[in-house]
Amino acid sequence: MMLLLLGCLGQTLLVLGLAPGLNGLIKGLKARLQTRQGPSLVQGYRDLAKWLRKNSVYSVHASWISRAAPVISFAAIVSAGLLITTLLRQAPLSMSGDLIAVVYLFALARFVTALAGLDAGGAFGGMAGSREMAVSALAEPVLLLAAFTLMVHAGGTSMPQLVAAAPSLNGATAVLTFAALYVVVIAETGRIPVDNPDTHLELTMIHEGMILEAAGPDLALYHWGAAVKQLLLLSLLADLFVPWGLARAGDSIVAMALSVVLYLFKLGLLATALAVTETGMAKLRIFRVPDLMGTAFALALLGLAAEATLHA
Repeated sequence: MMLLLLGCLGQTLLVLGLAPGLNGLIKGLKARLQTRQGPSLVQGYRDLAKWLRKNSVYSVHASWISRAAPVISFAAIVSAGLLITTLLRQAPLSMSGDLIAVVYLFALARFVTALAGLDAGGAFGGMAGSREMAVSALAEPVLLLAAFTLMVHAGGTSMPQLVAAAPSLNGATAVLTFAALYVVVIAETGRIPVDNPDTHLELTMIHEGMILEAAGPDLALYHWGAAVKQLLLLSLLADLFVPWGLARAGDSIVAMALSVVLYLFKLGLLATALAVTETGMAKLRIFRVPDLMGTAFALALLGLAAEATLHA
């Protein structure tokens, strides 16, 4: 029991502490590619500290939903982090849930955030919430289909099983499923070409529009939760398709240190890929997003077909 508690605490501190820095890295890389100076790597931590020092402000039309939504959303995302492998092959609470539970926890966080956008009574919050639900209705089937492909190969649904079976994944299946999940990561984290995380134009923003009425600690929880979700999704890509170097509980200090270095290296590569994608593409019109997600769904379906053919 003590080891389980230490594992939960350690992984929670890892994702909470690393997430703002990873988001700052992506912003910095994107700025460099666009020949701008960009923010420092620690700007995210400064923003969180600033928001946490301020007071929360609520609309006169807001109910208890606006007060509870930031906490519920943040708690759901952090709980999902305890089901996902990061540095070790064993997630702290992998015996209590699997990748499907992660999808539902992300959906819960999205639902309460959209509900808070509606609860404030503003026009932009409702518009952004409806767009978020539309994008999620397109992204979640792709994520589940890609998860089913990995589960068929692994013969189970738990994260340790998926990670253990990853090295033997067929090359074509791996490429197709990785591409589909990469598009899902872009959609789930609200990045170009689906959304622009840096915009403040009310008519185009999705995630930022839902939290437009939030302030103080509530705004900090929303942004911190979004950064943690981004870290977790990139960890899924890193550990499910490139699991080499992941340590096991009880390994030596050298193995643990190597696992940390490789984990940070893989996150850095994925952060660079996101920065290059955002720099090289323009934001799609909202009516073109289904085309992109349809392509991702086709890739995931082809990956599942390739895996099913091997098991036939």
